[in-house]
Amino acid sequence: MTFFQYGGFGRRIMAFLIDNILLQTAATFVFLLGLSLVDSDMDLATLSSLPFLYYLIAVTMNLFYFTYFHSITGQTVGKRILGLRVITTAGEPLKARQAFLRWVGYLVSAAFFYLGFIWVAFDSRKQGWHDKIAGTLVVRVDLHPEGVQPDLSAKIP
Repeated sequence: MTFFQYGGFGRRIMAFLIDNILLQTAATFVFLLGLSLVDSDMDLATLSSLPFLYYLIAVTMNLFYFTYFHSITGQTVGKRILGLRVITTAGEPLKARQAFLRWVGYLVSAAFFYLGFIWVAFDSRKQGWHDKIAGTLVVRVDLHPEGVQPDLSAKIP
């Protein structure tokens, strides 16, 4: 049986910040690119809809980013940098459906003053509400010798 150390609160927050900086930069770039392609004579109604358009772009990119990376490798860019991986509570890689459910759980975790994210600091398995909703764990993979990946098929205690 392989032992995993759960990803702690501070490490997970840092990974999330890295991912969100990347996402906000990309969303801003896409938004500005789109603006450069439209007519410069916008009326007031069109101008007032721009914040909503930016929000829509940012949320869509966020959805695809987290769902894609968690289902393909279990790691976003931030998680890879900080040596974290998302796995199921059974110790297996996530499927796309589970990765999407985890992303929906992000919305729930954020909806109540981010309490679902703060929960990680106090939970024995370091699970946020989004992890509990999707049946996932965040584990450290940076503790293994270089070139040796942990056995993700092993059951988690």
